[in-house]
Formats: sequence, C-alpha cells, structure tokens
Amino acid sequence: MYSLNIVYKQLKDKIYEKLNENNKSFYIDCFDETELVHLDEKEAIIVTPYNFNKSLLFDVITEINDSFFDLLSQDVSCVIETTDNYRKNYIIDTITKDLSDNLLPDYSFDNFIEGPSNKEAKTAALTCAIKPGEKFFNPLVIYGDSGLGKTHLLHAIGNHIKQNDFDKKILYITSLDFVKEVGKSLRDNTIEEYKNQLNSVDILLVDDIQFLSGKQKSNEIFFTIYNELFNNRKQVVLTSDRPPVQIKDIEDRLKTRFSQGLSVTISSLEFETAEKILELKLKNHNLDKNSIDCDVISFIAKNFSTDVRNLEGALNRLLFYSINFSKGQKINLPLALEAFKDKLEYTSYANTELSSKVIIKAVADYYNLTEKQLISKSRTKNITTARHIAMYLCRIHLDYSYEKIGDDFGGRDHTTVLSAFEKIERLLKENELYRKIISDIEKIFTT
Repeated sequence: MYSLNIVYKQLKDKIYEKLNENNKSFYIDCFDETELVHLDEKEAIIVTPYNFNKSLLFDVITEINDSFFDLLSQDVSCVIETTDNYRKNYIIDTITKDLSDNLLPDYSFDNFIEGPSNKEAKTAALTCAIKPGEKFFNPLVIYGDSGLGKTHLLHAIGNHIKQNDFDKKILYITSLDFVKEVGKSLRDNTIEEYKNQLNSVDILLVDDIQFLSGKQKSNEIFFTIYNELFNNRKQVVLTSDRPPVQIKDIEDRLKTRFSQGLSVTISSLEFETAEKILELKLKNHNLDKNSIDCDVISFIAKNFSTDVRNLEGALNRLLFYSINFSKGQKINLPLALEAFKDKLEYTSYANTELSSKVIIKAVADYYNLTEKQLISKSRTKNITTARHIAMYLCRIHLDYSYEKIGDDFGGRDHTTVLSAFEKIERLLKENELYRKIISDIEKIFTT
C-alpha cells in the first residue's frame, strides 16, 4: 500500500532531476498545483485544476513515467486529468460499478398471482421488462393501495431484465431513500456525483413516489434525473398509492412527466385471487395443501383479503396457533375460528328498522363490497355468494315473497331467488363455515 503524498513528493524530486535546466522552474510551478490521486502496480493518475497545465504535463509524460520506474522499479503508466474530469469519469464510474441494484430475488413474474384486479398491471410490467425504454411504457406508473403487489412487480421487472440483459444497470430505490440521499449529498457537497450516479443507470425503479410530496429540492433533482434518463431512452418505473395527478404538493411539471407514459392500477383482491395466493404461501412454507381444510382457505380469503400482507399475516397467525395448540392435527375450521376469535368483530346496526336495504348493507360490509356490487349483474364468485346469502337472510328475517326479494335485488326473477335460498339452506346443513358466516352477519343487524 503506497502513501500517495510521500510517493508524490519523492516523484517530483525525480522529475526535477530529469527536466531541462531552462524548464525546471516553469514545470515546478505547474506541478505545485497537481495531486497524485491514484497509484497501483500498473497505473498512476495525476490531477490538475487547469486544462492548460494538463497540456504542459503531457509534454513531459516520458520524464514522469521514467521517474515512476526509478522510484518504484516497475513500469507505471501515468494519466494526466483535470480535477473535474477525474470526478466525472473515475469517481462516478467506481461508484456505479459497485452500485447495488437493491433487487429482492424472490420477487418474480412466475410467483406473482394474477387475477382480474391486477392483470392489467402485470401485463404492462411484463411488457416493460421485455422491451425497456419503449416510449409507450415510459414512464410506467403502477398505482393502488398498499399491499396489493406493486413492489412485487417493481422487483419482478428488475429481476427479469437482470436475468436477460447482463449489461443493463438497474436500481430499485424508495422515494424516501432518494430524499435521504439527496439531503446527504447536499450536506456533503456531492450532489452532482449522486445525480451522475442515477443518470448512469438503465432501469430506474422508484417505489412510493408519493413521498416526494412537499420535498421541493428533491422534486427539482428528480426532475433533472428523470429528464436525463427519459431523453436517453432509459426506463423509469414508478409506484404510487394514487394516480400521479392526485399527488399533492408535487411539482406540476413532474406530474406531467409521470403522466406521459402509461399508468395502470391494482385494485383490491378478489376472493379467488386471495385463495390462490394462500395456496402459494402454503407451498412456500413446504406445507401440503391437504394439511389444511379447503374451508379454512376460503375462511381466510374471505376475512383477510384487504391486501396480500394481511393475508400472509393471517396465515402466519394460523400456522403459529396450529403448531402451538393443535397437537399436530390437521388444520380445520374450528381451529381457525379459535385462532381468530378476537379478530372477527363487526359493526352493529342497532336501533335501525330491519329492511332488505339494511340486510344488503350488512352483507356488503361483511364481504367488503358495495351495495351496488351486491345487486349488480356480476357473477364473480364472492359477489354471487354474498348475494345469495343476502337473499336468504331477507327471506327468513323479513318473510318477503320471492318476487319482492327479486325486485329489491335489481329486478331478478323469483326463481333465481328461490334457487339462491335453497342453495344456502343446503350449505348451512353441510358446511360449518356458512353457519358461522350467517351467524356473524345476523349479529350485525340484530344486536
């Protein structure tokens, strides 16, 4: 390991000896403002603040290289650079070579469960990963509530590109980390280096862009970085909890940039998608799906499907409860009900006169649906099941005719209501889960 200051002092003495007497004082003044910034077995880098000095030093490059050999007994090739060029071409290159992409390898398109709520977002993300930089997809903005898979898709894009194009530089970063890095760089007076670092990437993946809200300096710097990347056909992918135009306290010019590509949304999980996610999570836990009753999967999917994190948390709770309290028996519905007995509480509709509208609202609330969805023509499984339960409850609690119930549910034929009633009546005899569901909903509008 060389001490650069000591070596350079000795080196300048050697150079002085080799210079023509007429040039000694002139070149020594030139060397006074230089610095040896790098030295290894093959290369040395000397920097000077001025281009004029750089030219003068090139005139004596032979003497410099010979002096290195005399001092170190090895051939060292010397590079003369201005201070600005050294910072731009050497320091930043070193930083970007060591730049971690921050990608989580477990997130891929293969293990992203697709459903109606996220199909558009997955398709756009995959297309973007296959053809990064295409104008139509740049930037790609994926927005929706927390926990629905936006971050998964960001990492999946990065991992797909990483596996198929080794030369691409990829960076995943949250907007909060970006704001922190901007603040640190401003304090350290290295903001240009940081901007150059981000400008060097080919794929920039930014999570939760809404947290740029109110950060004026970060807005300004991100704007310049985005423009540089976009103009060079580099791919930018952003996620947000809302459409870009709805992000408050963010510059209008940034909103305009974010809106010039493609924006897609992810909405709440459907019942079937939640079930598929749970089955995948069981597989990841190395559990055979036969070790858990299908009624339990349906139970968790129905009650904890607000987002993927909630689903995973509920499954982890159930598995923990099973390990500690079930003595190794198969996970069945009674065990699940016991595990979540303190989690299933619903709002009471006390002092409200009972009507079909009240029952429809109670069932909709229980299933996290809207009343409009419940009486719509939709045949999605979870909506259909909720609708049949609501019809059944109207029949037994209000003693309405099938014709009257059909009218209250969007003008349906009385035979449709009869069929729904008989189906739920049969399921109540066969399936404990349905008895639990009916009991829970009845508590909503009867207590």
